[in-house]
Amino acid sequence: MTETLVKPVANSRVLLLLILLLAFGLRVYKSGSYGLYLDEKYTMIIAQGIAMGGANQQDVFYKPGKSYFTPQEFWKPKTLADFIEANIRGDIGNSPVYYGILWVWMQVFGMSDFAVRLPSVIISTLTVALVFIFVKKHLKSESLAALCAFLAAIEPFFVAYSHMARNYSLSFFLTLLSTHVFLLIVGRFQNRISLSGRATPVGWLYAGYGLLFTLAVLSHYLTVTVFLCHGLYLLFFVRNAPTWRNLAITYVLALVPIVLWFVYGGGKYTFKTLAHQAQLYKQVALTNPTTNKFGLILPATLSNVVNRSLPIGSDLFTVTNGLGSPALGDRNRLMAFILGVVAAFLVHRYRRQQSVAVWVSMALAGLLLAGALVATIFSLQLVVMALAPLLVYLLYVNLNENRLAASRQLLIFLAMLTLIPTLFLILMAFRSGHTYGITQRYSGFSFPYAIIFVAFAIREVWFLPQSFRLIIGAVLLVQLGYIIQLLVRIYQDRDPKYTYFTRPRIANPYSTSAQRIRELYTEGDTVLYPSIRLRPVDEIEKTLSPYSIEDAQLTNLYLPRNAQYLQRMDTTQTDRIILVKGRSGQQLTIFDFKGTTYRY
Repeated sequence: MTETLVKPVANSRVLLLLILLLAFGLRVYKSGSYGLYLDEKYTMIIAQGIAMGGANQQDVFYKPGKSYFTPQEFWKPKTLADFIEANIRGDIGNSPVYYGILWVWMQVFGMSDFAVRLPSVIISTLTVALVFIFVKKHLKSESLAALCAFLAAIEPFFVAYSHMARNYSLSFFLTLLSTHVFLLIVGRFQNRISLSGRATPVGWLYAGYGLLFTLAVLSHYLTVTVFLCHGLYLLFFVRNAPTWRNLAITYVLALVPIVLWFVYGGGKYTFKTLAHQAQLYKQVALTNPTTNKFGLILPATLSNVVNRSLPIGSDLFTVTNGLGSPALGDRNRLMAFILGVVAAFLVHRYRRQQSVAVWVSMALAGLLLAGALVATIFSLQLVVMALAPLLVYLLYVNLNENRLAASRQLLIFLAMLTLIPTLFLILMAFRSGHTYGITQRYSGFSFPYAIIFVAFAIREVWFLPQSFRLIIGAVLLVQLGYIIQLLVRIYQDRDPKYTYFTRPRIANPYSTSAQRIRELYTEGDTVLYPSIRLRPVDEIEKTLSPYSIEDAQLTNLYLPRNAQYLQRMDTTQTDRIILVKGRSGQQLTIFDFKGTTYRY
């Protein structure tokens, strides 16, 4: 009997290890290949306690009568007040936990693009492992846990954001871990006895949950949408007075550092800045929605919000990723969807049979293919579109028949966690009057729970007649092919949905420039930095100078901290970092940004 138990456990561990290796490989591949984009530039600067624009470097860039600066002056030690000011100016006081962790990381592993993105790679891989643990623990199925972990491993959203030196991967991990600990608490696991014979230390669960609450909110403010779901679960389903009391105490204690951050730290200007941004984006949406510097911002009409939300909703589920693309055409999608509804009725009629007639199988295949064959464009994604209502039906069957004996409360909870973060963004869009905030990364906390529902539907396919399984499996392979193509585009840095780019970035021009300066600089030389004339749209965007010092700041991040290289801003040009040789006056172009070509 011992052997029969050990073998499945060993197989499960091997399978999980293989999935984690796949997840890590997909995430680490090319993670350091492309230069930093705008938000990552702010990450690098903020994590060093430096304010983009030089507000806390006035003695370096803006001191009267001083035209030169050196890396040693740039790297003057920073204080906690500097860190807070940098966080306020660069990220409205958001994500101090992430910036603090990254600062420590960079002290050990350096500041290369690969090094600063590696924490996101590792944390995203750990999220895959946590998905497995979460499903196995709370849904009591190793096979379902493995399927969920696999879906999380290949999820393009997770892969793309693991390539970014930003807070998102950390926030996704912390919220999922918070939900896991929350369920351990409300599930009364404290009444169980550990293997050692001692009672489970419930106090540590509450302490851990409180710590996770604080870390999550201070890793990204919108994680509060996940804890809102926790609160709704308590309100609707928990009638245990000690649990309420203990969690109330936990929340109060966890809120203390958060409140302190908002009163005395970087959060003290957050709400004021958010209110200002809401008015600014609303004005832009009404006057210049398409050609402004922020990107597409539309007024929050019902049609605009729906059109912006549909791709977000479809991409949340692996099996419908990409089906919200306007390129497929509304008419084509509607036709495929209707055919899929008919296919669902057909499966409903015959799903309980051991085998079905050939004509029934052919009818199912024909219904799924017809949408692509009669559409105005031919795309196999329309076949996947036809499968979508059938998968929804299979999800309903799985939940209705409750094959895993999951509690109704847990399933409702998972549904809330899947939907509420996105619904919150939609509500805020109507409230603020613009669609700018409806973006996948702001509701990415929902992905682990959406993956579980996808796994429910896929798992139900196994209980269908064999011919149905083969047909549906073939369409799922088509979608897997699309996911692979999407991953390839992410690696090529040309998928605007996830990488924000259609033209691949080159290697980091700032670290490249710093390397050339180190190689070519001799005593008496001067480094000149381009100065772009700034055009702030309001008082908040104004800096101490009408010219940008961003290129100088970012290049100095990679120069030796004790170097005495003479550097100054050159307000006569906007594109080139130039090294002027001291004796000859010869000008060597270190790097040419060519306008916005290499400023991402």
